[in-house]
Amino acid sequence: MGVGWTRHGDGKHLAPGEVVRPDERLTWPRMVGFGAQHVIAMFGATFVFPLVMGLDPNVAVMMSGVATILFLLIVKGRIPSYLGTSASFVGGVYAIRAIAGGDTAGADAIVTGAILVAGLVLALVGVAIHVLGVQIIHRIFPPVVTGAVVMLIGFGLAFVVAGTYWPQDQWVALITMVVTFLVMVVFKGFIGRVAVLVGLVFGFVLSWVLDRTAGPITSVLPGQNLRDAAGAVCPKEGTYCVATAFPHDRVNLGTVDSAPWFGIPNFHAPDIRTSAVLLVLPAVIALVAENIGHVKAVGEMTRADVDPYVGRAVVADGVATVVASAVGGSPTTTYAENIGVMAATRVYSTAAYYIAAVIAILFGLCPKFGALVAATPGGVLGGVTVILYGMIGLLGAKIWIENRVDFADPVNMVPTGAGIILAIGPVTHVIAGGFVLQGIALGTIVVVAGYHLLRAIAGRTLRPAEGSATG
Repeated sequence: MGVGWTRHGDGKHLAPGEVVRPDERLTWPRMVGFGAQHVIAMFGATFVFPLVMGLDPNVAVMMSGVATILFLLIVKGRIPSYLGTSASFVGGVYAIRAIAGGDTAGADAIVTGAILVAGLVLALVGVAIHVLGVQIIHRIFPPVVTGAVVMLIGFGLAFVVAGTYWPQDQWVALITMVVTFLVMVVFKGFIGRVAVLVGLVFGFVLSWVLDRTAGPITSVLPGQNLRDAAGAVCPKEGTYCVATAFPHDRVNLGTVDSAPWFGIPNFHAPDIRTSAVLLVLPAVIALVAENIGHVKAVGEMTRADVDPYVGRAVVADGVATVVASAVGGSPTTTYAENIGVMAATRVYSTAAYYIAAVIAILFGLCPKFGALVAATPGGVLGGVTVILYGMIGLLGAKIWIENRVDFADPVNMVPTGAGIILAIGPVTHVIAGGFVLQGIALGTIVVVAGYHLLRAIAGRTLRPAEGSATG
């Protein structure tokens, strides 16, 4: 099951050109150090994205450890990887919460229920890949489609930054963004890889200092301060119930003071709703592409044939997402940040990941830590998420470039452009019975269905040179 390791050499040194293979290890004190590096590498995104999705960061961090152990066992220790919180679900989750209104507890259950079903779908896709081969995915989701879905997932979140986070404290958001820029570019190596975490901490401290020097800020907090014309508190925003700006501290540490140092995270059961499931299913396409890309990258670094384990990796991510969301946790995915750590250290031992997973589980048992993370000001999240969402979107462009997608071909260009605009809008399309498709979900359907429809039509009516889609 991939939990036994042989010592590499003397356990202390690596000769030039040598690597520590997944089934090897250095001395245990050194492995603990490498495990701690993996925790730090995954930490920023793993607690930022639950925060953005309104889920408990303590549960997310703890379940990322559980998810990583499950992943390593399912892939038999052949694919060293850490499973942190996936960003691909943010848009769908935001749409679900917008529909749910002020019912936070109910929305949490609906969100995790939708993510659980998406995890099941992802696991089934993994089974299909394992049985039929990875080529089946390339036929259904060629690079032009995969790149478009990844792009619209990132850019489709622009309205969250513009409408929710940035207005809460525009100057802190701007400064946080600039500081994160500088850390990414100026600092090389490890510091550069955790630039988002550094920027978030900087913005948090800056907000705390401003509270004590410049005083409270007057802005609207999402989901709060909803009042009708008579000034009475409203449960949900509507025609006669609007959000009102009022003075408040940027950083509220009241819940941190009252939270215990040790305790069980706030687990909750999922609530499965079909309408909510449809909003998050587009993320499955992005996760498949992400997992395949990461597994291939690990294979290149370890000089191993990982193709037989691609299906297993996708299954493992799906199973991990199901397990995590079943108790109120966040969706998971393999993390490029940790792949970067392996590339820098040349230590690919899965022992480091087991250690990182145990450390993450212990972090999840500290409610005070979770309360501190949840106290992150909206302005800080605005400065960080504008970078994260933009980077996700541009990963789609990277897929196009690497696969030389031809946008001179209307089969590639037309559905892709339309789908991205529908997501960025975000455009809402009302279906009969009050059911709606909007934003990322609507854009994904247009891209996938539109591409295959136009390809079929072009294949029948155009000459091969005109109708072929290079994507």
